[in-house]
Amino acid sequence: MSAAPRLIDRAALRARLARSAAAGGGPDFLRRRVAEDLADRLAATLRPFPMALDLASSGPEILELLRPRDGVAAFRAGAAGQAGAAALVDPDALPFAAESLDLVVSSLALHLVDDLPGLLAQIRRSLRPDGLFLAALLGGDTLTELRQSFAAAEAEIEGGAGPRVVPFGDVRAFGGLLQRAGFALPVTDVDRVTVRYPDPLALMRDLRAWGAANMLAERRRTPLKRATLVRAIEVYGEKFADADGRVRATFEIIWLSGWAPHPDQQKPLKPGSATTRLADALGVRSGDGAAS
Repeated sequence: MSAAPRLIDRAALRARLARSAAAGGGPDFLRRRVAEDLADRLAATLRPFPMALDLASSGPEILELLRPRDGVAAFRAGAAGQAGAAALVDPDALPFAAESLDLVVSSLALHLVDDLPGLLAQIRRSLRPDGLFLAALLGGDTLTELRQSFAAAEAEIEGGAGPRVVPFGDVRAFGGLLQRAGFALPVTDVDRVTVRYPDPLALMRDLRAWGAANMLAERRRTPLKRATLVRAIEVYGEKFADADGRVRATFEIIWLSGWAPHPDQQKPLKPGSATTRLADALGVRSGDGAAS
């Protein structure tokens, strides 16, 4: 089987994460939103999780959430350059033994993995039966305004657009990946967040503070032309500004959840096993035009 293509320049990613951590990690509004949502999702789950892993989450919020939970031993694993990691991991080869974890969670990190299908299979293998995987990652509409603005500016100034933003995945594809990895009861859903900035440069400053500047392996190695940047800012303001002059930035947060299979879990009924007709459940008499 051929190796997954390298999308991310790992050395650049490590350096940018290290600089971000040293400077405080940047604004935390997205991380806090994910942490609050994760707390709600875990609160709705009655099963205990004695051994929990925070996998490469952006920021300290997830580990802070897990550690106060009664009976939970939580630790964080991440790539070199991530602050607070108790273990360094390569997302292409997780070091955890089979059926050694009860809970794996990850916040705003897994969109930076080259081989997400392989990683999901490894996470599934590491979970004990009835263990839970919960992750939030950025989806396909994230930074669509910035991408469109730079594409238009580069086409106009330089005659063609170069890769600048990680190719985020689609929510429907993620559901298929969970099933392919062997998770039971897979669920995906979307939280779409629109953030308003005074100008596009303020958004770019946040991206740099998060360590999220361009780290694509196939990025252009020449400096960004000033004329291209100026034109991208103009296009952004022309297309994505509100009446008060502030500009919009979209962040699409996709949630993934799945369970390691266990005999006691709910299972879908086999086709044809229903004992009640749909027409009876709807209170429709035969011949009224409803399917029976």
